[in-house]
Amino acid sequence: MKVSQSDVAQPARRPVSQVGAKVFGGISTTFAVLALALLAGIIVALTVASWPSIVAFGPAFLVTAEWNPPAEQFGALIPIYGTLVSSIIALVVAVPVSFGIALFLTELSPLWLRRPLGTAIELLAAVPSIVFGMWGLLVFAPIFGEYIEPALGATLGKIPLLGALFSGPSLGIGLLCAGIILAIMIIPYIASVMRDVFEVTPAMLKESAYGLGCTTWEVMFRVVLPYTKNGVVGGVMLGLGRALGETMAVTFVIGNTNFLSTASLFAPGNSITSALANEFAEAERGLHTSALMELGLILFVITLIVLVLSKLLLLRLSANEGR
Repeated sequence: MKVSQSDVAQPARRPVSQVGAKVFGGISTTFAVLALALLAGIIVALTVASWPSIVAFGPAFLVTAEWNPPAEQFGALIPIYGTLVSSIIALVVAVPVSFGIALFLTELSPLWLRRPLGTAIELLAAVPSIVFGMWGLLVFAPIFGEYIEPALGATLGKIPLLGALFSGPSLGIGLLCAGIILAIMIIPYIASVMRDVFEVTPAMLKESAYGLGCTTWEVMFRVVLPYTKNGVVGGVMLGLGRALGETMAVTFVIGNTNFLSTASLFAPGNSITSALANEFAEAERGLHTSALMELGLILFVITLIVLVLSKLLLLRLSANEGR
């Protein structure tokens, strides 16, 4: 005797309400669309506000060094140069230091020191940027100009080609000082992200590597970094975004000059954010304000390019896995 499937008693099923799922999905979609709309609105607003400057100067605005508000002659080369150079200096200094901090906290630090040291590093991120700027101008810059810059000039300044970056008078304030202040500011962000992603590495992977005779350095570079590369790159990009957008601290120590007479990192300069902070409140309506808005648009584009490059880097790293 065959028993059909319909004759078998089926367990009672509780009716699943789709209302909650639909509401939740609708709210999530609305928030996602709102974020995209805000992003598009920012781009449109900056483009409209900077359109007179775009029409007046065209692409030459990006490669022109002159910035003369009375003559209504504007160029973004020096602010762009100062923004990129100070941010690169900040990354060059901050990434190795942050990696060392994260390595110490996750692998080398005694248990009693991990929590207070990690908390202290995270508290640095809560210090207002204007405090870093005042400390940089009143405390760090004099010491930097009197002791560190002369030492850099006497050592690195003697190397061919590279020495051009460490030549000239020791003023204290300048691009190098601004980059180091930015590095101090972004170290807590990068170090905290690195520490968190290092801690999520499965203990079995690290213990297996140690069991095979690997050193701590080899475990970090052969096991932990490959496993956490997405988070590490994300932390570095977070720090870079913080450096690109920092305003007050850079304004205090970069020098705020629109002259590019030498390639030395000791020379004072300007950045997009410091130019906006110094001039926007006093800028007359017209071409001056439009040029400042175009600087903001350029900074937005630079940040977008950095984000795209980081995503491409992650895709390339993922494609090379297993080779």
